[in-house]
Amino acid sequence: MLQKLEFKLEIEFKYTKEGVNWNELSDLYRRAPLGDKSASELERAFSNSMFKCFVWSSGNIIGSGRALADGVDCSYICDVAVLPEYQGKGIGGDIISSLLKASEGHKKIILYSVPGREPFYKKYGFKRMNTAMAIFQHEANALNIGLVSET
Repeated sequence: MLQKLEFKLEIEFKYTKEGVNWNELSDLYRRAPLGDKSASELERAFSNSMFKCFVWSSGNIIGSGRALADGVDCSYICDVAVLPEYQGKGIGGDIISSLLKASEGHKKIILYSVPGREPFYKKYGFKRMNTAMAIFQHEANALNIGLVSET
């Protein structure tokens, strides 16, 4: 007879970059998959972000996200990622919730989604924007995966 065992996942949320292994975070983004982001680029990006969230389990980073914000008008939530083996456990939602809470008081909170993931963000109150525009460094890739269109 097979017995199903369930284990409670012990995770810790941290809101500073202290103790972050940037190479480990770079690997997380590759595996999530959210693209190839170097350790030095991630360190600079998170250092320049007003709000940050790192999720740890057993001493390893298993998820993260950040928000660029001006403290008044706009907060932009970005780079939310969770290791594949931890996805579907509510961790991504907890990251979004913590960044939304940190962003309270801003007149608008913006995020862009990987195509197909919009329903996930709608659960947190996000609505599709009709007027958003973007310029991507790798435009062909952004067109190919559906982040932008020529129309």
